[in-house]
Amino acid sequence: MNLTDEKYSQYALVREMMDTIDVVKNFDRNQTGNVANEIQSVGSLLLTGEGSSRIFPAKNAIRKTLTWGLDLNVATDGSRQSAQYDLSDFAVFCASNSGRTKEVVLLAKKLAEIGNEHRYALSANKGTILEEACRETFVLTCGWEQAVAATKSVIEQALFYESILRHITNREIPVSYTELSGMVENALTMSIDPDIIKAAVNAKTIFFAGYNDGVAEELTLKTNEITRKKSDFLEGTYAVHGIEEVMDKNDIVFVVDPIEEEIEKFKEVLVDGVGLKVVAIANRETPFTTVKVQDAGDLSPYIYLCAGWNLLVEIGLALGINLDKPQRARKVGNEYLGQ
Repeated sequence: MNLTDEKYSQYALVREMMDTIDVVKNFDRNQTGNVANEIQSVGSLLLTGEGSSRIFPAKNAIRKTLTWGLDLNVATDGSRQSAQYDLSDFAVFCASNSGRTKEVVLLAKKLAEIGNEHRYALSANKGTILEEACRETFVLTCGWEQAVAATKSVIEQALFYESILRHITNREIPVSYTELSGMVENALTMSIDPDIIKAAVNAKTIFFAGYNDGVAEELTLKTNEITRKKSDFLEGTYAVHGIEEVMDKNDIVFVVDPIEEEIEKFKEVLVDGVGLKVVAIANRETPFTTVKVQDAGDLSPYIYLCAGWNLLVEIGLALGINLDKPQRARKVGNEYLGQ
């Protein structure tokens, strides 16, 4: 996709996806230096929010924490479930782009009531109800999104959380944010094989499989919002542990960054067994049809997500979908009105 063709540029969704390039390029990791020290001293961190504000930002951070061996307990759950936990010894980040998401606001208010001073807000707006309930608020630079499907904010939220972890570990980024932004642009504008688009258009269900780091799960949500197709996230090897019983040969499975040791099983069960098409999104060639992107080291998940957006836009347009106007989904899923 590109902004020089009205086929794409007419949609706020596409324009906001392309805004991600500058969001990455201009990201300021220094903004999280002080809060990183506070979180490290607490020792436990909960990242909460609803939908896209939580899936990739939080789960990418958890995967990084465990992979790097941080002496920090990082967890995530939705705000309603989190409100049932004893969070007195946790630092809590409450993410809501609108700053008005009911579940998130109510959790922040509860934290204030129990005297938790380590409650932080991450929002795309200033002066919100959520900001009033939190001790400190960080405002995203990406600005408010017009499209219902969140895009550029998801990337900035994830970079924000990850920068906290990098401060704690003194770990440098493998490529500069300028280099990463170039890779993001390439992933967003690269041509997608028309055969992949055709297979997805004809599929009853579009499945995403891969690591539990939020990428495949977030693309599953975006599939619903952008293409109006049914979709399912198959974490790890879930795709070959029973669900194949109800898969159809016309379905399609996108595997994000497939684990080498699992490839043969996916081929055996899904390709040879069910007879469906498997497509990989990866920074290397695979035995499957592959949407190949550049290698950004441990920042590659951002590139996979952007390549997935590109793919979904092409599918949506091929289906004749108005990308900006889902019929039921709303920008603020459940707004706090003071009850």
